[in-house]
Amino acid sequence: MSLANGLWTDWSAAAERLDRRFAGLYQLRSFDYRQPLRLQQGVPRRLQRPYTTPVAYADWGPRDAPILICCGGVANTAMRFSFLAADLSRHPAGAWRVIAPDWLGRGQSGWLADECEYARDTYVEQLRQLIAHLGGGPVALLGSSMGGSVGLALAASNPSLVSRLILNDVGPHIPRARRLKRANTLARHYVFRSPADIMRRVGASHKNDGPVPEDIRLFLAWHQTRWSRENAGRVYRLDPRALQAYRTDAQQAVDQWQAWRRLDCPLLVLHGMQSDALLAPTLRRMQKTQDMTLVHIPQTGHTPVLFDRNQTGLLGHWLASGRREAAELSLPLAWPRQPW
Repeated sequence: MSLANGLWTDWSAAAERLDRRFAGLYQLRSFDYRQPLRLQQGVPRRLQRPYTTPVAYADWGPRDAPILICCGGVANTAMRFSFLAADLSRHPAGAWRVIAPDWLGRGQSGWLADECEYARDTYVEQLRQLIAHLGGGPVALLGSSMGGSVGLALAASNPSLVSRLILNDVGPHIPRARRLKRANTLARHYVFRSPADIMRRVGASHKNDGPVPEDIRLFLAWHQTRWSRENAGRVYRLDPRALQAYRTDAQQAVDQWQAWRRLDCPLLVLHGMQSDALLAPTLRRMQKTQDMTLVHIPQTGHTPVLFDRNQTGLLGHWLASGRREAAELSLPLAWPRQPW
């Protein structure tokens, strides 16, 4: 029987059974993020003040292992990286301590006081404070979509904090038209009224992420949403103002070429071959200005979920090697994981 059929209670029970597969492999932690005055420029002066709000993160693997921080896209939550984190925390080439934070205004992290504060500079500061909380770095950094843009900015401005950078289907340029299309979809408040509704919409989204089985779509959808009594359905775990701010920012293309040229660490770029965000002209320009390892992933758009064992295996070996080199390859999809 399809996981989309039946009642919410049945759907949630199935998701909880899937979630228990990761029991004992990670801990949910948090730290107090401090929002500085310099990131409140759009707030009326009389209302500006430094304040704190919690940032939640999932902590996987040995505490004494090297650290990899995984940062998701504009509407992702930390648990999107569960498969990658579980594999890397016990990878044969060397275990990693994988830290997956929820962005401010998403998941279980706190919200910011004003919509205008949801900006790339704030997310860069969130990452900087997270690294300080974890011991000061340097750390390896993986960013999907918006997380990659933030990671690129941090690595360029604070090179001592980032030892390796992985960009998951994102580069220094993202077209304005693509950003607007995504922003206009996300900025609408949506209530999922039934399991069929959520699996249909989330399933359509994940088709762009590559071949994703129904059980994994269920796991991701469950963590990305929460039950809303006032709406009598499930809603995304986020501050709607964060996505309104993203829609405002999406009026312009992403342009990080200056930051890209300043990078001075090993670089791995994952490219979904059907991506509408990381395009061939961008990749060619990236290769001209940086020595990077470029990996093409078939049947996949923007962005790979990174549950495929070929992908997690390659990431583990690349992280262990620490090499900076110009290389380009295609990575076939692995056989599907055993259904949960």
